[in-house]
Amino acid sequence: MKKIAFFDTKPYDRIWFDQYNESLEIDYFEGKLTPKTCKLVRGYDGVIAFVNDEIDKTVIDTLHEEQVPVLAMRCSGFNNVDIQAAKGKVKVLRVPYYSPYAVAEHAMALILTLNRKIHKAYIRTRDFNFSLNRLIGFDIHGKTIGVIGTGQIGRVFINICRGFGAEIIAYDPYPVKDSDIPYADLDTLFAKSDIISLHCPLTRESHHLINKDSIARMKRGVYIINTSRGSLIESQALLDGLTSGRIGAAGLDVYEEESDLSYEDFSNIVIKDDILSILVSRPNVILTSHQAFLTEEALKNIASVTLSNLEEYYHTGKCSNEI
Repeated sequence: MKKIAFFDTKPYDRIWFDQYNESLEIDYFEGKLTPKTCKLVRGYDGVIAFVNDEIDKTVIDTLHEEQVPVLAMRCSGFNNVDIQAAKGKVKVLRVPYYSPYAVAEHAMALILTLNRKIHKAYIRTRDFNFSLNRLIGFDIHGKTIGVIGTGQIGRVFINICRGFGAEIIAYDPYPVKDSDIPYADLDTLFAKSDIISLHCPLTRESHHLINKDSIARMKRGVYIINTSRGSLIESQALLDGLTSGRIGAAGLDVYEEESDLSYEDFSNIVIKDDILSILVSRPNVILTSHQAFLTEEALKNIASVTLSNLEEYYHTGKCSNEI
């Protein structure tokens, strides 16, 4: 029986992995996989890691030295993995998708909450304050929503937006062929969109896609939604845009410096990130804890696909979901 080291474990991970695991011996570690913890892999036949683990060259080299042949990411993104260092040393597997509906629906939830001030109304009515002052929103019907990235999640999000009667402008360096998606260049998307939602991977080209210059080209009062990767947005530029009013609101499920924060409880600790502290305090910003993926369906798919990836690798030496 192959032994697997599972890092950054949360209670909901164990529920589904224990349910779907039939042939692997899994040891669960609460800590993240980092250069400081990677020695824990000694004696294991594989590693399961997640989106905020720090899998740099040091970690890859340690896996190789400890004769751990495979790293199974239980997520679709792999920007936290040094892929170049892994070549010829460690096979890296991933879950290409687990529920595009979960992420797309969360993006729309952020828009609706920001627009209709649901978060404020919830707090008010708990104090029996039923005033409608400062709760005015706008109709999404007829508004223009710019969608950056038209992979599976982006396409599901477009369908949701169309259900609201919104107009769509999309950008993707690799447009979907023979689709009815109305594509445009980024300058056009920035200039015309009332709402911009990010659904693209983090790459060298997309890093800080939303920055001081791009924000300056946007329609005043634009809403920006990010359920993809934090570093798509330059945090200081976002804060400046919110302060100036160029950005009307921001819904963020991810944050540029989130790797040491996501999925943990810091409610009794003073956070030293001044930009994050200010963003959280803004009435027109909603920050959720990288939870867009978190549905039962997604968790089931993450567990089943991750485990099947490992089984395929151990039986054939290859995997259809290898990076």
